[in-house]
Amino acid sequence: MDEVMNNIIEVKNVTYEYTDEDNRFTAVKNLSLDIERGSFTVILGHNGSGKSTLAKMLNGLNKPTRGDVFVDGINTKAEETEIEVKRKVGMVFQNPDNQIIASIVEEDVAFGPENLGIPPEEIRQRVDSALATVDMADFKKSTPHHLSGGQKQRIAIAGMIAMEPECLVLDEPTAMLDPKGRAEIISTLLRLNKEKGMTVVLITHYMEEAENADRVIVMNDGEIIADDKPKTIFSDVKRLKDVGLDVPQTAELLYKLKSEGFGVDTHALSVEEAAEQIIKALGTFTDSEEK
Repeated sequence: MDEVMNNIIEVKNVTYEYTDEDNRFTAVKNLSLDIERGSFTVILGHNGSGKSTLAKMLNGLNKPTRGDVFVDGINTKAEETEIEVKRKVGMVFQNPDNQIIASIVEEDVAFGPENLGIPPEEIRQRVDSALATVDMADFKKSTPHHLSGGQKQRIAIAGMIAMEPECLVLDEPTAMLDPKGRAEIISTLLRLNKEKGMTVVLITHYMEEAENADRVIVMNDGEIIADDKPKTIFSDVKRLKDVGLDVPQTAELLYKLKSEGFGVDTHALSVEEAAEQIIKALGTFTDSEEK
């Protein structure tokens, strides 16, 4: 029972198939995983790996062909609790323009709570709080289409926060943004997780977005091929490259140095940690040369 309470999402032996008149494609294959409450999990994979299909199953947008997904103990297949599942797990997608529907920022953020039947006074409080959380309070009277891509995506996230979900699932939310916009979104998500205790599941193909996660899951061909802490995942450079993924530049550099015989720890991930390893390795190399 404690295990159920500790996991906000549980995926049990799930398979998902896309079918049409002529073809059947299995996007997710007999996959199981748990998402711990309050954690920050990143799911990586190249296009076609099944990560976006999985994301849509985490709040019931996709129903498993076989197996079950539970949100806080609720089966996502149960029609009578579908709204409850979506209240608990909010979804943010790749293109913010497809999610913003109102002509004024504060009206857009209020849309979700209004649909939940929240009293007007509480909606105003939720909207103000959500906009402050994503650092967009100064833009509440603005027109969304005048904002940058990163600002629009923060508005989309605010709309989800105003609905007060326990978990936020984001399907490649930075894919259409420039580096500045990507940094804004990742900073916002980390703050939501660390300061607000919100469970975050981030689907991405940008390796650097996974560096500060609690856990990284790597998918390939509809299956999980790795599941561990970022430092462990990115130390296995060859495995990631074999499935078409890049690695953070620090991991790549340390991997090459290790291949050349330098005694570096490939689990170092931050720039500071990598620099320490390089200085240490160069010092050892210099000492051996002098002897």
